[in-house]
Amino acid sequence: MTKYIVVAGGVMSGVGKGVTTASIGKILQEHGYKVTAIKIDPYINYDAGTLRPTEHGEVWVTDDGGEIDQDLGTYERFLNIDIPKSNNITTGQIYKTVIDKERRGEYLGQTVQFIPHIPDEIKRRIKEAGNNYDFVLIEVGGTIGDYENIPFLFALKSLERDIGKQNLVYILITYLPIPSHIEEMKTKPTQQAIRLLSESGILPDFIICRAKKPLDVIRKKKIETYANIMSDHVISEPDIETVYQIPLDLEKEKLGDKLVKELGVKTKKQPNWQEWKMLVDHILNPKKIIKVAIVGKYIDIGDYNLADSYISINQALIHAGAQLNLGVEINWLDSKMFENDKKSLHELKNYDGIIVPGGFGASGVEGKINAINYARINKIPYLGLCYGLQLAVVEFARNVCSLKDAHTTEVNQKTSAPVIDVQPPQREVLEKSMYGGTMRLGAYAAILKEKTHILKLYEETGRLEEDSKRINELMRDKSQAFRLGILDKGKKIVLERHRHRYEVNPKFVDLLEKKGLVFSGYYERFDKTKLMECIELPKNGFFLSTQSHPEFKSRLGNPSPIFYGFVRACSKYKN
Repeated sequence: MTKYIVVAGGVMSGVGKGVTTASIGKILQEHGYKVTAIKIDPYINYDAGTLRPTEHGEVWVTDDGGEIDQDLGTYERFLNIDIPKSNNITTGQIYKTVIDKERRGEYLGQTVQFIPHIPDEIKRRIKEAGNNYDFVLIEVGGTIGDYENIPFLFALKSLERDIGKQNLVYILITYLPIPSHIEEMKTKPTQQAIRLLSESGILPDFIICRAKKPLDVIRKKKIETYANIMSDHVISEPDIETVYQIPLDLEKEKLGDKLVKELGVKTKKQPNWQEWKMLVDHILNPKKIIKVAIVGKYIDIGDYNLADSYISINQALIHAGAQLNLGVEINWLDSKMFENDKKSLHELKNYDGIIVPGGFGASGVEGKINAINYARINKIPYLGLCYGLQLAVVEFARNVCSLKDAHTTEVNQKTSAPVIDVQPPQREVLEKSMYGGTMRLGAYAAILKEKTHILKLYEETGRLEEDSKRINELMRDKSQAFRLGILDKGKKIVLERHRHRYEVNPKFVDLLEKKGLVFSGYYERFDKTKLMECIELPKNGFFLSTQSHPEFKSRLGNPSPIFYGFVRACSKYKN
């Protein structure tokens, strides 16, 4: 029978529920079990697609086109699996489903109420996501005591009654502050979190204690007494240098053994952490350090910089660096600084590589184009992601093809050279204000051209074989097969996730190619229109851009081929 592990957070948000949940999943995988994870987000938004990146972090995109909370990305990076959008549950989704069923008459005249219909729908979603898995991890977003959590905690308590307590474990992740004026670790906030959780009829089976320092015996005893649980179920999780160290630290306290024992099962295989330890060591003690500049716009809110807006890029660089035993020092540069003061561009010579990430809108665009131009002329390794590809095409069209007015119609609808534009079928949908229907969202196929840099990277890292299996799965799923487009047998095909609306305008492809820009990958729609997926400049060492977001498919031990190639090129450039 499927076993469930519920992870909730106390005291405050941001205590690391996501990485701890992912770490527990990784531990259970190492014990031989098939694991998946669910993120419950109590907000009323239907999904994360319209949430502000500076407040909630980046929008994570799933293979099946979900716009999801970034915690699903954390799960995928640790577990090395693809998780569907149905594994993200929001209050908005639950209420919309219940109301839609009521409108269709599926409740057969019943009075539709909070109890039982809302908890029943939550349980249905959880059980469905857990089909064919040994363990399902359920992270409850927010903090215990939030009003928004109440329906979900009620549903989880009901699930416990349905399946039996022997099949469900509760883990409370809490924070123990150390006030600077007394320098003593305080357990009182944790005690309050336990009390608030008990108001929903839930008592934690394990308590994982986050703090700046390891938990001492005195504090552990206090929590044990207050929560009325065994002391070895109070787990210390102090601050660390890299999140990938967390599974190793939790295993030092034998959390995996304790969990399987609590749930009445036995370890299926002896955990082997050798490769994971090696990669963590490469992160902590790299052979060499390279410096990378990420030129973007979602990096400031008030007096704070929020790298979470691009967290997957950050992690993809770490994964590639760990594989190559290289440390990657990342600096986030606001593209607006390069718009008005072109002298500031010379700051880019201090970096071994430059990335322009995804984004949208006119803010900071000319600064990004100036940065791309500097990278191209000075042959600094360049990686463009989504908008970074589009603006690289604009830069090339302006400065190499002499199309001085070249632009994307997202910024300038009156440009005489719309090298980046929405396609006619998309424009028809836009005119009806149905903006969501115009995006390419989720995993799409890209046919890679022979003898290109990008194809060599996918071959070298073994991703062609991985994606071939996934393509066969999609071909059997009619709801997802459209993402493959027209596939030519014998061609080299990869899958990467997308989240964009604007495309390279097919009318300008021939001119751009004649001037030396190589379109090294394309997606062919069923109307036979080819949409350009990748560009590169072979004579520039490493100048590569993709319309996709390869950072969403990068995992520790299985890095993105494109990021792997970029980091390696940065190391060579540094030499």
